[in-house]
Amino acid sequence: MADMSPLFRRKAAPHERLVTLVRKPGCHLCDDAQAVVEKVCGELGVPWEHKDITEDPRLHDQYWEQIPVVLVDGRQHTFWRVDEARLRKELTD
Repeated sequence: MADMSPLFRRKAAPHERLVTLVRKPGCHLCDDAQAVVEKVCGELGVPWEHKDITEDPRLHDQYWEQIPVVLVDGRQHTFWRVDEARLRKELTD
C-alpha cells in the first residue's frame, strides 16, 4: 500500500501506523527525539518502537550519520531533531 498512488490510498487510523525511532545509547539528541515520539504517539494512540543502531548493521550502514532517525510506516520522516508539530501532522493527515 505504501507505493500506491495517494488517490487510491485510504487514510490509516492512528493505531494502524507505526513510528520507529532509530537511535543509539548515550545520544542526547536521541533522548530528546524519544521524548517527542513518546508524547505525540501517546497522545494519538500510535504504536512506536525504537531500534538500536549499534545492534543492527543494516541500520548502522544506512543511518549512522543521521541518528536519531524517525521512520513513519517504514519511510524516513526526519533525522537529528524531531519537530512535534510536523510529526503530529504526518500521523493525522
